[in-house]
Amino acid sequence: MRKKTSNAQRSTPNVQFRRRATLIDRRVADGVRVNEVPNADYANRDSRRYNLEDRLLDFAVNIVELTESFPMTRSGNHLAGQLLRCGTSPLSNHGEVEAAESRKDFLHKLRICLKELRETRRWLRLASRLKKFGHLAGLPACLSEVDELIRIFPASVRTAERNAK
Repeated sequence: MRKKTSNAQRSTPNVQFRRRATLIDRRVADGVRVNEVPNADYANRDSRRYNLEDRLLDFAVNIVELTESFPMTRSGNHLAGQLLRCGTSPLSNHGEVEAAESRKDFLHKLRICLKELRETRRWLRLASRLKKFGHLAGLPACLSEVDELIRIFPASVRTAERNAK
């Protein structure tokens, strides 16, 4: 039987990941190319993680800019407020994913990102069907990007669930 250890003594997956990434960074600095480094997939994961973060940041910026162009009506203000909340929250929730304290917490926060993206898609679809909002330039781009992001997150959830077993 294993001896119980406190949570403070257990390393988290994020800590383990940083250790591996640091090892790769040191080898790259020593002149070894990343594709020659064992476990180089960690370097690729790191760049993908930041690309996803950048995509979420760009998406949040586009949502903010889109909502600023909504008409100043009761419906425009309501849709803008809803879109601002759900359209910008995946960015901050993704930061919470990166700081997850356990695999269960990691999965839960990934699912929250997905839930917020799905809500954003519903509000964007509503706005695209309304005559007052249909002409807005950024709307089709936001709809396209949210669809792509929604395809990314379930794949991440499935991978995390598979790796948890």
